[in-house]
Amino acid sequence: MSTLSEVYTQYPLKVDDIIPLDFDSVVTVPDSHAWPISDGFESNDWLSIPTIDLKDPDAAKLIGHACETWGVFQVVNHDIPLNLLDEVESEARQLFSLPTTQKLKALRSPGGVTGYGLARISSFFNKFMWHEGFTIIGSPLDHARELWPNDYQKFW
Repeated sequence: MSTLSEVYTQYPLKVDDIIPLDFDSVVTVPDSHAWPISDGFESNDWLSIPTIDLKDPDAAKLIGHACETWGVFQVVNHDIPLNLLDEVESEARQLFSLPTTQKLKALRSPGGVTGYGLARISSFFNKFMWHEGFTIIGSPLDHARELWPNDYQKFW
């Protein structure tokens, strides 16, 4: 079985499939990001993303169902300390508030697994998604050094 890194190396993306839209520089939605209106969504409860209680004995089954039907879910009773979640959110805000030119210093390579850029699934769609992301596997130290050359020690 191939590792994720091996698969990504075997199937590299084009750089255009990695670089997110610079949200600060656009005035109107470019055609590359203009998705058609979908009539296929029939739920009257479209804002109710499933919430999974990890203390529920059926949590694994509920997660599977949420993934199959929604592709997303929220978890409660995960026992992750609130101060850690606050710190992670603060770091994410700091990262994504950087100017685009700075974030591009940590751009994921076409065959790479980690770094800044669009999700690898983006190339499977005919329109780009309205997001930017940062994938971390293992230590974020190398990317932190690129993004904050004078203030990366906290990632050590």
